Amino acid sequence: MRYRRTAIEIEAPESLGYDSIANNLAESSFADMSLGEYGIDTEVGELLLQYGDHRGDPALREQIAADAEAVAPDRVIVTAGAAPALFIVATALLESGDHVLVQEPNYATNLETPRALAAEVEALPIRYEDGWGLDLDRVRAMLRPQTRLLSITYPHNPTGAMIDAEALIELVGIVEAHPMARLLVDETYRELAYGDPLPVAAGLSTRAISVSSMSKTYGLPGLRIGWLISRDSELDETLLAAKEQILICGSAIDETMAVRILAARGRILPPIRETIAEHLGIVREWIGAQEVFEWVEPQAGVIGLPRFRAPGEYDVDRFYTALLERHGTYVGPGHWFDQPRSSFRLGFGWPATDELRRGLGALLAAAADARL
Repeated sequence: MRYRRTAIEIEAPESLGYDSIANNLAESSFADMSLGEYGIDTEVGELLLQYGDHRGDPALREQIAADAEAVAPDRVIVTAGAAPALFIVATALLESGDHVLVQEPNYATNLETPRALAAEVEALPIRYEDGWGLDLDRVRAMLRPQTRLLSITYPHNPTGAMIDAEALIELVGIVEAHPMARLLVDETYRELAYGDPLPVAAGLSTRAISVSSMSKTYGLPGLRIGWLISRDSELDETLLAAKEQILICGSAIDETMAVRILAARGRILPPIRETIAEHLGIVREWIGAQEVFEWVEPQAGVIGLPRFRAPGEYDVDRFYTALLERHGTYVGPGHWFDQPRSSFRLGFGWPATDELRRGLGALLAAAADARL
């Protein structure tokens, strides 16, 4: 394994220190929440802290599978967040030299773990000029007979782009035409679709693998709960072996709390979606009222990737310095995602409404400070 730290981890708000940021627009999740705010009883004094089911708490797996057509609970493997799930999938499938096609831009783990394994990682780029759309014909052309993995993320991080169910089904068919290939879908934002959510990919094919977590949608990154799903029995056994050799089992406390959250999601999710819709409307209005920045409006989730309309008219490095040091505001600069620094990830689900409005105003103030 060849590990390296990435900019998004080195420069993350938690690494910088939350106390140093007045207006945090860099986060990619809904606002951090406590279990009490969700009305969840956190009394665990009588909980026996033994080794748990290696797959994960059966009640938790039932809750996860209930949202996925054609997926049985015994095909769910609970992990300590989505990042370990992605790590497990990559290490179970890939070896040095294997060809992997990864959508880009993307969350760093989807790219870095295959790279650490010395796989041949080829980017499948989506572009602002195309509305961040996915060209299925291009996918067909880029897949090789030797491709082991096609890795995509929908709803997309960091752009908020989306595909429809028909496109996902077509992608499954494209992968099934390549005997060695599998489709990995990072579904972390699936429950934050603005309309109907996509079907769980693993329910569509034994060649598809789904990965998700509770960090982004529920604002619970401190509850280390993620999962992966494969209906291929042989691969499922390998994935479980990987989990056992890395983690053995999950935290009994975390898994117990996760059961309670997911059992109440019918009550919890509607106000989350209402807040996200309100905040998206605020950013939409702001975008339309100024001429410095532009974006392709997100179609799902809590993030977008705006950019300067005329980057040559600004000192971008000075912009980021002024934004934080003079205006107390933080965003995710484009280099976190191998994109130009004249673009940035803007998270509108995490900040409070007043903080979001202040942060948007700070973006324009910092741009004025950086104008050439």
